[in-house]
Amino acid sequence: MTTVWPLPPVVPAGRMADSEQPVLDLPGGLELRPWQPADAESLVTASQDPDIRQWNLFSVGTVEEARVRIGRMHERWRAEQGAIWAIARPGEVAIGLIGWNEIDLQGGSAEILYWVLPAARGGGVVVAATERLSRWALDELGLHRLRLRHSVANAASCRVAEKAGYTLEGTLRSSLLHADGWHDMHLHALLQGDL
Repeated sequence: MTTVWPLPPVVPAGRMADSEQPVLDLPGGLELRPWQPADAESLVTASQDPDIRQWNLFSVGTVEEARVRIGRMHERWRAEQGAIWAIARPGEVAIGLIGWNEIDLQGGSAEILYWVLPAARGGGVVVAATERLSRWALDELGLHRLRLRHSVANAASCRVAEKAGYTLEGTLRSSLLHADGWHDMHLHALLQGDL
């Protein structure tokens, strides 16, 4: 009988927890940076925006709830379970959110999520942030596979995925419950070496 050894993790434990969450530059004078308590109002505003509420399943009702959620973002970084950045101009409050959910360092994968407030839409901010954060996840963190899922009804997210180099792999039928019912979801992916 042959002994099968467990495979080593794709990314060693501690790679995130042992370092500070980096600040990443974006074009147009923007940056990706960790969320701060001063960004709480932006989180409340986003939670009230109809388009963000349609496609992103989160809700905060008060600035205090938003501060608690921001605290959890930092806890998830230290626990190596999530990595969420604010999209902002240096010294200003967040105009958007982007990051990694369901980080699996052992298996080398994560799923991206994002939104921007109405004033930041239409100028390519989300595409630039997705490209930059994908390079960070693959090249600096060392993940192997990145996922991007969105409702098939969300054409804007499909365009983001395509422009950021994510390949459409298929449709997950009746995969996510939104306020208006079950949605089929497109699954896109970006692999180490695709960029």
